[in-house]
Amino acid sequence: MNDRAAPFHDVRFPAESSAYRDARNDLLMAERELRRQIEQVAALRRTLPLGGRVPEDYVFDEAPRDQPKRQVRFSELFGESPTLITYNFMFGPEDAAACPSCTSILDTLDGTFIHLTQRVPFVVIAKSPVDRIMGHAADRGWRRLRLLSSFGNGFNRDYRGENESRRQTPALNVFVRRDGEIRHFYNTELMFVSSDPGQDPRHVDSVWPLWNLLDVTPEGRGTDWRPKLRY
Repeated sequence: MNDRAAPFHDVRFPAESSAYRDARNDLLMAERELRRQIEQVAALRRTLPLGGRVPEDYVFDEAPRDQPKRQVRFSELFGESPTLITYNFMFGPEDAAACPSCTSILDTLDGTFIHLTQRVPFVVIAKSPVDRIMGHAADRGWRRLRLLSSFGNGFNRDYRGENESRRQTPALNVFVRRDGEIRHFYNTELMFVSSDPGQDPRHVDSVWPLWNLLDVTPEGRGTDWRPKLRY
């Protein structure tokens, strides 16, 4: 039997045509292959050897909601977990406002935080002073994200959340603690690879539901629209 005509399932929708079903089956084959590839890439990622040792026990400023300001060391962010995820939020001390795209990501992750942290600690790190970060968080209504300021350390530069011109860049990093050492494990490095024609780097798409939802529409992502802080 021709793969294109193969009946993947018997589910049909009101008044759909045979042309629609044929095209949808073609797409279903592609979606199934994409799912396999995503799982293969995730499995490959898990086999990465440990990266370099973290060069210092960075000290961050933190202002937990309804608690006094304090400082916290990088090593303390793991708690009892062997793994830590960090997100570099583009909000530097010289920026007029926080990055709208990062804010869009974090709007969503604020809700996911309570679920994610059942498995692994997750922190958001920005270069602005902590009071400025928390002011933005209050304006957005963020209630759960753990927000840290790297204003007094070199974490952003070391782990590609800031470039040589002090411009802030988005980055997701994973760190692991093994045998008493903290090592780097993963960075969303697609940002540094040449993009395919017509694409932006799209290196943090996997944690950004906005684009994945737009991808299922006939209009798609579009080419000239980006999230804003205000509409």
